[in-house]
Amino acid sequence: MSLTAARQPLGQLLLSQGLISDDQLRIALHEQAHNNLPLGKLLVQLGFLSEATLRDALSQSLDKQSVDLGHAIADPEALALVPMEVAKRHRLLPLRWEQEELRLTVALTDVDDVVALDRLRAVLPEDAEIDTLLAGESDLARAIDQYYGFELSIDGILNEIETGEVDYRALAASSDEYSQPVVRLIDALLSDAVKREASDIHFEPEASFLRVRYRIDGLLRQIRVLHKSYWPAMAVRVKVMAGMNIAESRAPQDGRISLNIRGREIDFRVSSQPTIHGENVVLRVLDRQKGIVPLDKLGLTDTQLELMKLMIARPEGIVLFTGPTGSGKTTTLYSILSHINAEGINIMTLEDPVEYPMAMIRQTSVSEASKLDFANGIRSMMRQDPDVILVGEIRDAETAEMAFRAAMTGHQVYSTLHTNSAIGAIPRLQDIGILPDIMAGNIIGVVAQRLVRKLCPHCRRGRPPEPYELRLLGISNERPVTTLYDPVGCARCDFQGYRGRMAVMELMRMDADIDELIARRATYREVRNAARAKGFRTLAEDGLRRVLEGSTSLDELARVVDLTERMVSVEH
Repeated sequence: MSLTAARQPLGQLLLSQGLISDDQLRIALHEQAHNNLPLGKLLVQLGFLSEATLRDALSQSLDKQSVDLGHAIADPEALALVPMEVAKRHRLLPLRWEQEELRLTVALTDVDDVVALDRLRAVLPEDAEIDTLLAGESDLARAIDQYYGFELSIDGILNEIETGEVDYRALAASSDEYSQPVVRLIDALLSDAVKREASDIHFEPEASFLRVRYRIDGLLRQIRVLHKSYWPAMAVRVKVMAGMNIAESRAPQDGRISLNIRGREIDFRVSSQPTIHGENVVLRVLDRQKGIVPLDKLGLTDTQLELMKLMIARPEGIVLFTGPTGSGKTTTLYSILSHINAEGINIMTLEDPVEYPMAMIRQTSVSEASKLDFANGIRSMMRQDPDVILVGEIRDAETAEMAFRAAMTGHQVYSTLHTNSAIGAIPRLQDIGILPDIMAGNIIGVVAQRLVRKLCPHCRRGRPPEPYELRLLGISNERPVTTLYDPVGCARCDFQGYRGRMAVMELMRMDADIDELIARRATYREVRNAARAKGFRTLAEDGLRRVLEGSTSLDELARVVDLTERMVSVEH
């Protein structure tokens, strides 16, 4: 490894971090005087440091990201761009190619190797950008041999499996695993799913075939249908990677996989479920880069953002997030925690399970194995001197009671609740057993949200609205006619007409008037009218704003948000 751009000598850096002793540095420098090898390489050879420790120390010193190639998957498109002789001669591994941005992410042992980077530019398309990641030397040599020696495309691997025999015993072994096509097939499917921005990968065995589906933008899409005989070996490989019991196939299991795919850290939460045709395996894709979005990038209007910041600013009380599973509640919660995360406050979370690890935040997984449930977790957390508490979900009376007790004793509490709307959280909490007098004054606000698919900007098609659509949008016929957009489908959006998702939200901030209504058990309609008088906008209204600005279609909004109430009021 080289250290051409270090701010201080490598030896001093490692000493200051407590990674080596003075004696070890002296021995390494003595050796260096005789054989002229780089100091980092000598420290590894002498056994004073592991390659991973050296890589991370260099990464910190050079202010460059490092990559553990032992848990990385390279992109076949990136590998196809760089010939094997260039990769081997200049010791570099292409990890990710972004066609639209013309950007290649590559791993090297020396991120300042001008010769290697120039040679790389010569084989890339003109104007291509290069992002470098720091890698360990032996890791890199092994990875280059591994990736350039074997077929990596899904079709090629399937062809290899069809024409050859699969050695089941070798699947659990770590040595030379890339000679096993099933190992490469699972890697290729995981990489493909991340590339397509899938949130879940489903392996579903049927009577005579295996169906592979990805959940993309909230909808399941069939990607492959494979022969049933492939599945036992594939299931074993996924279980080995997730640290699950490969001998157990009649009981549900959970596991976790951490990989570096296309140059970034991705976690997979793995769940297996026995079915009549074999084990059904679902992997939830947890992309740390996408999991934590800055607060101002959530797509809120200026008024909504101001309202959200006012809620966050209140030092004690409870903020509730409502919506069905997969409506982006966790992403919004993490965005808020990231926004308030600072050295001066202690943030603690109870999650089922922890999805995205965050620096400085004490995160705890709730599990049956540790005999820790939400209510007990909050009770023990209160003794840890927290300022902010995140409770993954309020499911029962005990958890709700403990969350409100924490809010009443001077803590800021965030949690989620399953209701259809922000105002619906009030009767839901009453139903669980929380008294209206306790709710009044202790709830800071309620946020309800849904995710709608965004129209592909490259192929959406504009049209004049129908009369009923104008009424639904609240636009009179006298006003200049607006344009509504429909999905079409093109190569850039995989012929779906939509690409990516965005949140539609309703935010209800509690104040003295609404608290008084809650305390005297006012009806849903009374609370809603009071909130509307203070500027409250429903999910439907926020969604229709998105339709008018051309971000999504009316059909897509109607799929996710209930517009029937608005339609009925329009008819009358």
